[in-house]
Amino acid sequence: MSSTITLKQINKLAIPALIAGVSEPILSLTDAAIIGNMEYNATESLAAVGIVTTFLSMLIWVLGQTRSAISSIVSQYLGAGKIEAVKNLPAQAIFLITSLSLLIIVITYPLASHIFKFYNASDTILSYSVDYYRIRVFGFPFTLFTIAVFGTFRGLQNTYYPMLIAISGALANIILDFAFVYGVDGVIPAMHIKGAAYASVIAQLLMAGLSAYFILKKTDIPLIVKFPFNPEIKRFVLMILNLFIRTIALNIALYFGTSFATKYGASYIAAYTIAINLWFLGAFLIDGYASAGNILSGKLLGAKDYKNLIELSNKLIKYGIIAGSIIAVIGALFYYPIGHLFSNDDKVLKEFYSIFWIILAMQPLCALAFIFDGVFKGLGRMKYLRNVLLFSTLVVFIPIVLWTDALDYKLYGIFTAFTLWMVARGLPLIIKFRKTFKPLAENM
Repeated sequence: MSSTITLKQINKLAIPALIAGVSEPILSLTDAAIIGNMEYNATESLAAVGIVTTFLSMLIWVLGQTRSAISSIVSQYLGAGKIEAVKNLPAQAIFLITSLSLLIIVITYPLASHIFKFYNASDTILSYSVDYYRIRVFGFPFTLFTIAVFGTFRGLQNTYYPMLIAISGALANIILDFAFVYGVDGVIPAMHIKGAAYASVIAQLLMAGLSAYFILKKTDIPLIVKFPFNPEIKRFVLMILNLFIRTIALNIALYFGTSFATKYGASYIAAYTIAINLWFLGAFLIDGYASAGNILSGKLLGAKDYKNLIELSNKLIKYGIIAGSIIAVIGALFYYPIGHLFSNDDKVLKEFYSIFWIILAMQPLCALAFIFDGVFKGLGRMKYLRNVLLFSTLVVFIPIVLWTDALDYKLYGIFTAFTLWMVARGLPLIIKFRKTFKPLAENM
């Protein structure tokens, strides 16, 4: 590829990916906002949603790494002009990952109570967590199927159809949330927290159906599994294993955050649920540019166009800082109204407002970390991503969160640890990237 990567090219991929990326946090935020404003046990229900969302996010992030692995391999083959060699890979990857998801449902469904006790849930919160999870978990295979299809589209340099699918799912979830949680007089009884779970599962099923439709109608990638396995399946599995370890490290940090917040009391875990979901929303907004980095870096690497690869990284750093700053400013302008969207409990709001500013200040730092996460995934450098996450979690996050807990800093300590965790994640990626590819670009 000889032409320079432009902002228009980046935005053509980033903006639809950004819109698609917010679908998952919107599902969780919609549940949180509607449940948090119920008249019936709203605080306990909101706490349960936060606990279950953390656990489900762990499962989705661990097995959903198929998106990055598929995107990396497909985009590299596309850049090298050899896309025919991997056309049967996506179907094989989907088969493997959805089969594993069914096994996870069989294992976790009867153990739900024990799982959420591990998060310090008890009494009403534990009961609601189990009820919510035992419904939502059935959407898990559909979510993984959709994620794998999104990875295939990304590898083909297309984020438009994933955007349409994600919008449809998010809108369906919002409408169904209102109908199922609050009920419709004479038509649908109010199902409270269970209604939110049913709404999410139906929305995930809809997205999976649309994913299958678009991949079959708009591409020549088959969904029927044919054997023998593609030669690249070995590299795919190795990528998944490295990303699996990486994501376990990531979720260890999230587990500690959720567990400590739950230990502090119902108002703390409710405030933490709002804060962490807003943080996830910011992450997924930035994910548009991370996706562009993922998609374009894989293609540029396949074409061995190192000059444009360096130029791409420079532009992504600039756009990431700008995007993160914009998110922070918008959050600051609507600081207090945002809290009232999710709860009317004065105790919950007090704890939320005390730490929301930290999440806003984190946004530019998070943007750089997330963007270079995407770039390294596109390059297929999963081993380095794994090592960085292990270091930032085990050496940075855990010691800090334990220390701040001992000092009784509560939520302030948790989000201080998250901030330093993000710095430890992002900085090594930027340094490694420039050391590796700048000399290659200069020698072209």
